[in-house]
Amino acid sequence: MAVLLVGYLVIYAVIWREARARLAHPPAQPADVALVLGNRAYRDGRPNPCLTGRVDAAIALARAGVVRQLLFSGGVDREDGRIEAEVMRQHAQDTGYEGAVLLEPVSQSTRENLSMSRPLLEAAGARRVIVVTEPYHLWRVRRLAQAAGFDRRFEVQYAAAPTTCWQRWGMVFRGALREPLAIVNNAANGYLH
Repeated sequence: MAVLLVGYLVIYAVIWREARARLAHPPAQPADVALVLGNRAYRDGRPNPCLTGRVDAAIALARAGVVRQLLFSGGVDREDGRIEAEVMRQHAQDTGYEGAVLLEPVSQSTRENLSMSRPLLEAAGARRVIVVTEPYHLWRVRRLAQAAGFDRRFEVQYAAAPTTCWQRWGMVFRGALREPLAIVNNAANGYLH
C-alpha cells in the first residue's frame, strides 16, 4: 500500500510541475486552430465551469489573434446526456464569440479527442494547433499526442486554461486527484510512451 501511495504522489508531483510550467509559459507562436478538449458538460444544472473555462481560454487566444478558429471536441456526456462539443459551442456563442468553429461531437476520452479531431484539423488545412485544457491535464495530453503521432502531423503547443475549478481548488479537486489514475490506466493500455 505504501508503494502505491508513493507512486501516486510521484505522478501527482510530475503533473503539478507540468501544470505550473504551462501556466507560466503560455503558447508563444500563432496557430491555425485551438483544439479544446471536452469535460463533463453540466454540473448542478448549469454548464460546468471546468469546461466553460477551457472555452474561455480558447476564445481569449482567438481574440488576441493567436488562433484563427476553434475546434471543440467531446461527445455525449455519460452523466447528463449532453454533447460536450455542442455545450462548448453554445457557451462560445453566449459570450459573443462569432469566429470560426469546428465540432467533434463523438469522442469519449482524451485519446479520442485527439484521434477524432485529427481528420477535422487536416480537412481544415491546419498545420499549427494549440491544445487547450486544464493545467492538471497537460502532462497526459502531451504524452497521448506524442504516442499517437499527433505532434508529428501538426506543430503542437499546449495552453493551460486556468478555469474557476483550477483557481478555486488547484490540484485538489476531483479531476486533478483522479489524473494519476488516468495516467496509470493509459500507460497500462499502451497509450502512453
